[in-house]
Amino acid sequence: MILDEGNQSSVTTFILLSFSEYPHLQAPLFLLFLAIYTVTLVGNVGIIVVIRINPKLHTPMYFFLGHLSILDICYSSVFTPKLLETLVVEDRTISFRGCMAQFFFVCAFVITEMFMLAVMAYDRFVAVCNPLLYTVAMSRKLCALLVAGTYLWGGLCSLTLTYSLLELSYCGPNIINHFGCEYSAILSLACSDPTFSQMACLVISTFNEACSLLVILASYVLIVVTIIQMPSTGGLRKAFSTCASHLTAITIFHGIILLLYCVPNSNSSWLLVKVATVCFTVVIPMLNPLIYSLRNKDVKETVRTVINARLYSHS
Repeated sequence: MILDEGNQSSVTTFILLSFSEYPHLQAPLFLLFLAIYTVTLVGNVGIIVVIRINPKLHTPMYFFLGHLSILDICYSSVFTPKLLETLVVEDRTISFRGCMAQFFFVCAFVITEMFMLAVMAYDRFVAVCNPLLYTVAMSRKLCALLVAGTYLWGGLCSLTLTYSLLELSYCGPNIINHFGCEYSAILSLACSDPTFSQMACLVISTFNEACSLLVILASYVLIVVTIIQMPSTGGLRKAFSTCASHLTAITIFHGIILLLYCVPNSNSSWLLVKVATVCFTVVIPMLNPLIYSLRNKDVKETVRTVINARLYSHS
């Protein structure tokens, strides 16, 4: 809806095109995304429950992993329900405030997860390179401060970007060629000069990506150097196994981010942006619990114990 305010129009609602250009795929996509979202919720809640009930998992690594699962649930739940709604209803509208709120929360959770993965890389560095002092170096207080810092920084960056979008005027058209309120899709509808918002996005995105990748690369370079110097193959295998899951998650997460950065801003690239955003907001939250649980002996043992206890209680 577009309201006239004097000589200037003001957008009060946006229309999400979603995947409406492929009507024959609406039902299959709905079932696919619903299944992925269900696995995401079950998998991440399962990780959190497993960490809570097993005292062996009350360590810094699993403390961070628990918060990673919380973030996956949060930012998947901000985007996916609206995506599912746009696939089954004709009315694909979202209010202006709802759109900005969706952008704020997705942006905050994604930036927080970016730095959570960097914190987890630092944690693996301490665990591999200084194992005897690991519990002292990664104290409960430091872990809490690191997690709080990632949440605060994510919220501050997102607030800045959301403010930059709110300062723009939107006078129509009000059609967003996306299934959610993604930054470039919103910006393409602005009627006023978006230079400040674009500069803010460029600075924040570049700084966050560079800093998080720098921490990750520095941590893993030192880890590789330490592993090479290990005399026994058993120690090498154990060190590699503690890092393999995290490296997989980092590669997928940052790989898709860099893909989105490299997509040219043109009408022909919107489908690629949508697919990449689906991978980012729908698929990654599902993959993280699978990556960490399938390669983790303690998690698998706890799940097996819980399942066996349930079976015995019903027999």
